[in-house]
Order: sequence, then structure tokens, then C-alpha cells
Amino acid sequence: MELKDKYTIEDLLAIIRRLREPDGCPWDKVQTHQSIKKSLIEETYEAIDALDFGTDHDFANELGDVLLQVAFHAVLADERNAFDFDDILKEVCDKLITRHTHVFGTDHAGTVEESLLNWEKQKKKEKKINTYTEVLRDVPSYLPALMRAEKIQKKARGFGFDWDDINDVYAKVNEEIDEVKDAVKEGDEAHIREEYGDLLFAVVNLGRFLGTDPETALANASNKFVNRFDKMEQAAIEKKQDLSSMTLEEMDKLWESVK
Repeated sequence: MELKDKYTIEDLLAIIRRLREPDGCPWDKVQTHQSIKKSLIEETYEAIDALDFGTDHDFANELGDVLLQVAFHAVLADERNAFDFDDILKEVCDKLITRHTHVFGTDHAGTVEESLLNWEKQKKKEKKINTYTEVLRDVPSYLPALMRAEKIQKKARGFGFDWDDINDVYAKVNEEIDEVKDAVKEGDEAHIREEYGDLLFAVVNLGRFLGTDPETALANASNKFVNRFDKMEQAAIEKKQDLSSMTLEEMDKLWESVK
């Protein structure tokens, strides 16, 4: 297949099918839904990274990798006569139409909040979700834990189960810190893990009340740590020192100097 200036989705599907033929690529032809499922997650994160830190070309490139994962799964499904790419398109287009009843139907939505309420109402109807617990269980377990916790909390807020005041959230965080301390004193690893999880859940609640996405906030904090660590290491190099041979007190002084 020769390079072209423009391609269609049919070209992409044809390339994947060719790679999976008996004389195709040894790697591509042995892949399954299960073997490549993590790639969909990884490529999505790489696309977000390119959006935040790369060029438009980088972003387009990474979005292409996300599309590749979708197309690959479509080919795999088509091979076992389950569904094909056209079925994927039908599902997403039907969903966009049926869940935007305020655009394609008779419902009204004058605000973002009303739009989201209409979306959730139609989603519950389509998925035959009848209880509030089913709404919470519908949040994918494969999401990153911080993101999943935030989505669960937002769902619970939607039917009135939420704190009234941010001061209550502060108190809850402090309560969970104390419970972690008590668990540490007991020395029970399972209890420590449980209480630490409760603390993280409470901190996610705090971020939500502050209007801060916990996943993004933690990612930024990690980036800040790495950048400061780099400055600390460079300061050590200028002093002809190696971090591995320095004491914690010496490193802490360098850390404070570059903050």
C-alpha cells in the first residue's frame, strides 16, 4: 500500500486487515481484544498529554493512535462476526441524538446543568437503571481511582446525597486523618489500607467542593515535584555533589533553596 495525501476510515480498516493476514505482521495478527485493551487507555492518556504539552501536530498524531485502537477492536469484532465499524458509528450517533432530547427532541435545556440532567435521564432510560445504587455502580471500575471517586460523588450529589458546607468536608478530612493515625497504631495493614482509602475519598470530596479536578491537581503536583527535584539535582551537581551520597538534611536544604 502506497502513502497518500488523504486517507479514509476504510483505508485504516483495510490496513489493519492486511496486517492480520497470514503473511502480515507477526505481532498484529496474534492480537486479541484482551491483549490490546490497555493500549486504548495508554493511547488516550498520551493524547491528553499531547493536548496539554505538545503541538497541534502531536495532538493529531496521538488522536490517530486512539482511533487506531477503536478501528483495531472493530476489525477484531468483525472477524468473529460480533460487530463492525459501522455498528460503532450507529451506536455513537444514536446515542448523541437520543440523549440530546433538548436539541433533537421536545425537551428544554437553557443551561449546562439542565443539559446534563437530560443526558442522565435518557442514559438511565436506555440502560434500564432503576435505583440510585445502580447509577453509582454504572461508573466504570476501570477508571483511575481518583476520577472514579469524583464521578461517584457527583452522581450521589445529583440525588441530594452530599455535604451542605465545605467546612463539613474539612472536618471529614481531619476525621479521616485521625482514623488513619489510629489504624497505624493498631498495626493492622488491612485496616490502614481501608482508612487511607477513606482519607483519599474525603480529599476527593474536598477537591470537588473547591472546584478542582483531583486527577489534574495530583498530576500537576507530581509534575511540580519532578521539576523541583530536577532543580535540586542541578544545584547538587553545581556543588559537585551526588544526591545518593548526601544526607536527607543536606538534600532538604537544597530542596528549600530551589522552591
